[in-house]
Order: sequence, then C-alpha cells, then structure tokens
Amino acid sequence: MSGRAWDVAAILSSWFGGLLLIGEAATARGLSDDAVFLHFVAGGVLSLALWWRRSRPVPVAFFLTVAAVVTDGAGLAGLIALYTLVSLRRGRPVVVLVLVNLAAGIVYSVIYPDPAMPAAVSTVVGSVLTIALLAATVALGLATRARHELIESLRERAVRAETEAHLRAEQLRARERERIAREMHDALAHRISMVSLHAGALQIRPDLTPEEVAEAAATIRDSAHHALEDLREILGVLRAGPGDALRPQPDVRQLGRLIADAGAAGMEVTVADRLGGHPMSPSLGRTVYRLVQEGLTNAGKHAPGSPVTLLLERTRDGELHLRVSNPLPPVDQGLPDGGAATGRAASPDGPGRPGGGASTPVPGAGTGLLGLTERVELLGGSLRHGVHGSPRTGLTFDLEAWAPWPTPSGP
Repeated sequence: MSGRAWDVAAILSSWFGGLLLIGEAATARGLSDDAVFLHFVAGGVLSLALWWRRSRPVPVAFFLTVAAVVTDGAGLAGLIALYTLVSLRRGRPVVVLVLVNLAAGIVYSVIYPDPAMPAAVSTVVGSVLTIALLAATVALGLATRARHELIESLRERAVRAETEAHLRAEQLRARERERIAREMHDALAHRISMVSLHAGALQIRPDLTPEEVAEAAATIRDSAHHALEDLREILGVLRAGPGDALRPQPDVRQLGRLIADAGAAGMEVTVADRLGGHPMSPSLGRTVYRLVQEGLTNAGKHAPGSPVTLLLERTRDGELHLRVSNPLPPVDQGLPDGGAATGRAASPDGPGRPGGGASTPVPGAGTGLLGLTERVELLGGSLRHGVHGSPRTGLTFDLEAWAPWPTPSGP
C-alpha cells in the first residue's frame, strides 16, 4: 500500500474512532444531538490534518493533541499523529509531544470527569488510562521505527554487498587479464624472439651456404611451430571449463629442452647445475623455468652472439639461487626490458651459427622482468637484475633470483 493510501486509511479510522468517542461522551455528559453533530463535524475536519502527518509530523501532532482537548472527535487522530511522530523522529520533539499529550489527557479528565465517579477518582482513572494509551502508542511507534531502520539497514547492506561484488569482479577480471598477458609474454616471447633473430640473420648474411640457410629456416619453422602450440594452449586455457584437462605447465624438468632450443638458435649457454637432484614444488619449478626463459630471451634480444652463463644452486639457508648472466655487447650498450643491455652486437665470424650474427633489434613490451618480479615475490623470494662490473668478466647483465625451497607436497 502506498503512503497516500495509508494517509486516507488513517483519516477514515480517526473519523470512525471519533464517532465512538463522541457517542460515549454524549452518554456520559448528556450532549444534545446538535452538540454531537458539531463535535463529529469538527473532529472530521480536524482529522484531515493527518494528510500531512508524514511531511510535517511535529506540527500536526501538536495541533491534533490540543484539538483533542476541545473536541472528542479528534481524540484518535491525536494518537495517530503521535504514533507517526514516534515512528519517524527521535529525540527532544518526541519527548515534548509525549508530555504535551499526557498533560492534555489529564486536563481533559479534570474538565470532563465521569459523572458516575467522584471527581478525584475520575481524574485518577482518566490519568491512568491516558498513560496506558500513550505507552501503547509510543511502543507501537518505536517498534515501527525499529522495523523501518532494520529494513533500510538491510537495503543499504544489500546495495553495499552488490557494489563490493562488482568491485571484486572487476578486480578479478583485471588480475585475470594480467595473468593472461603474463602467460602470453612468457610463453611466446622466447619463441618469437628466436624466429626474429634467425630471420634477421638470413637478411644480413647473404654469404650463408645453402646448408646454413636450410638449418636457419628449419629453426624458424620449429620455433614458429612451438609458438603456435603455446598460443593454442593459452587459448585452450581461456576456453576450457572447470573439468577440462589442460596440458601441464613447463617446469624445471623442461630446462634441457629450453637450453637446447637456445643453442640451436645460435646462443652459447654454459650451465652450472648444482641443485643435486633435490625435488621442487610445482610452483617453484615453473618459476625457475620462466626465469631461465626470460633470461635467455633477453640475452638473445639485446646481446646476440654473447655467451650466457646459467647458475642453479641451493644455498646454505635452503633457498634456491638462480643467476643468468651475459656480457654486454661492445657497442650501443643500454638497458633491456627494465635492465638488460640493448642495441646491436658486432657480428661474429663463427660459421654455421646464423643466429649469432643477427643485428636487427627485437622489440619488447618491457614487462617481462616486472612479471618475473611478481612471480618470485609471490613465492616469498626476491629478484635482482641490472648491469654489474667485474675486473674478470667486465660489464655483464645479471638476472638473479632467490626463492624459498619448500618440500613439495605431491609427486
């Protein structure tokens, strides 16, 4: 029911209640028919003030309280106005109007005592009845106000929960986009870099023999094929449902193949594996694979032809220590992907290694090392990268990571 419908119902109820009160007063005080009619008309007109009981509860309640002393027809209207005030307002106005109603009830009992009782007894009985009616009205108004406040609180809580759910959904979508972008970079950057390096070698080395050209073309074909497989796998992850089986992610067990691919692309990789065959957790194994992959990719991009040294060891503190190091090119030194040297390298004369002579720089998104930093920090480790100088090795770009080595929970 709408608010105006309740206002009409309140006015009609006050008319009906006023008619009952006027009939009782007429019997007790012996009112004439004309006086009863005038009381009823006055009460009906005054009760129309209930139309504004919600917009102006304080003035309406005060007006009808005073009017109820003058005419019995406005008695129920005064109680309805007080109930509305208590249900909508709190504080000093409510207390003042309750006291005014109490005073009005006592004054009415004094002015119009019950003829069947002594005046003092009639006043006491009237006062007690007034207090009981006011207590019931106030209690009903407080209960209604508490119900309204509870409903409003639940509504606000529902709106807040819906807003928070939207925010969480947006955050999850943003994180998922970042994860997909990171996986795309990790999976495809290395392959595409190899394709670009070999294609650049074919472009700038017209002196290659047919066998070398065929070997470079075969490497380009294999790298492109692997890149398509990785892309197909990532798209399968996006399309797969919760129960679909996905190809396992690469981990430390695939390092041999990764290093072999880098060697086929013309990179000279020296591996110092001091892990001793200790088992790794799946998350740590994937992170090690991605670290080595990114280090080889950056070296192939920004220091083609330079030898790469890979160190894997377990520290005394039980941490994994990984370092991928390569000397800086002799010309156009700079910083790759957040730290590695960029620019062109002098073309080596080594025959049969077409990838080592590519001088066309390979563009990068600049986010590879940022993604690696996040990966390592999620494991509770740290990552360092940058140019370092040594009297023995000269300027090198080092990618180093330290990560806790927890005992794997499963096979």
